[in-house]
Amino acid sequence: MADNPVETLLQLAAGHYLPRCLHAVANLGVADALDNTPQPVSALAQATGSDPAALDRALRILSANGVFEFRGGCVVHTPESLMLRSDHPQSMRSLVRMFGLPAFWASVGQLEYSIRSGQPCADKVLPGGIWGYLAAHPDDSRIFDEAMTSKAHGQIQGVITAYDFSIFSTIVDVGGGRGHLLQSVLSEAQQASGILFDQSHVIEQAAGMASDRLRLQPGDFFNDVLPAGDAYLLMEVIHDWDDTASKTILTSVRRAAHEHSKVLLIEAILPDDPGPNWPRTLDIAMLAIGGRQRTLPDYSQLFSQCGLAMTRAIDTGAGVSIVEASPIQADQPPNGAVARL
Repeated sequence: MADNPVETLLQLAAGHYLPRCLHAVANLGVADALDNTPQPVSALAQATGSDPAALDRALRILSANGVFEFRGGCVVHTPESLMLRSDHPQSMRSLVRMFGLPAFWASVGQLEYSIRSGQPCADKVLPGGIWGYLAAHPDDSRIFDEAMTSKAHGQIQGVITAYDFSIFSTIVDVGGGRGHLLQSVLSEAQQASGILFDQSHVIEQAAGMASDRLRLQPGDFFNDVLPAGDAYLLMEVIHDWDDTASKTILTSVRRAAHEHSKVLLIEAILPDDPGPNWPRTLDIAMLAIGGRQRTLPDYSQLFSQCGLAMTRAIDTGAGVSIVEASPIQADQPPNGAVARL
């Protein structure tokens, strides 16, 4: 951020143009069109069906922020722009495109409504809210699912390295999308079987994941009974919902769990550091759709209201933590000391 207060406010006030350029470039596939050979903007424009002069201006502002670089009159990749390629092993193209979906962007435009009312602006803009919208728009839902999958790929290795899943026999992935986390966990925990639980239209897309050890079960975690299991995975599920809805989900999990089950939330934790950080930005995105990021004390309190006790939090080193809880027993106080690893 600039030292000059005027420059700081100007950049903040007009800052929305920068991500819109990023969204457009990701949609156009500019990074895919640019290989290891420097190329002029005119060639990239021809390859992507865009206007050369306008594309040049968009790439200039992106390059000023580290995404692409101009060198000798041509455009070259930076580490950041390479991650916009579809074939990059840690591709973020779908995630960038998701944030730029018209439905998401229309919701952001009404953010003042959320700040004034505390209610999700997505519900004002989209009939049925963001989840109803995605269920009714398969193309946007596909981009959303691809975004969640690509983001999860960068986090899953940290999760399975940080936690010992070998102690479980049946692992239930609640709201697990296409099942990539559960599939990776089962590859590490060879003795376990898994159940992927999600909405019907999501389960249909995950049909290829089914196996002798991985069962697919469509359902609604607000209304349907969850499968019984030894461990319940909820990866970036609870942050999608306010406290009331989150308590409904966790109470449903507690009802299905046995006394020795573990509940494992995988979430980006709001840090104590007041400076800029991704969880704090993500928290505003969640405000728009009705969810929120939380601190560890927030999670401890949430668990205690659902018959669960937080036992430890494990930093995976991949941008998320595993927040573990167990069912509260009759002789157990609701909150105790929590280990943070």
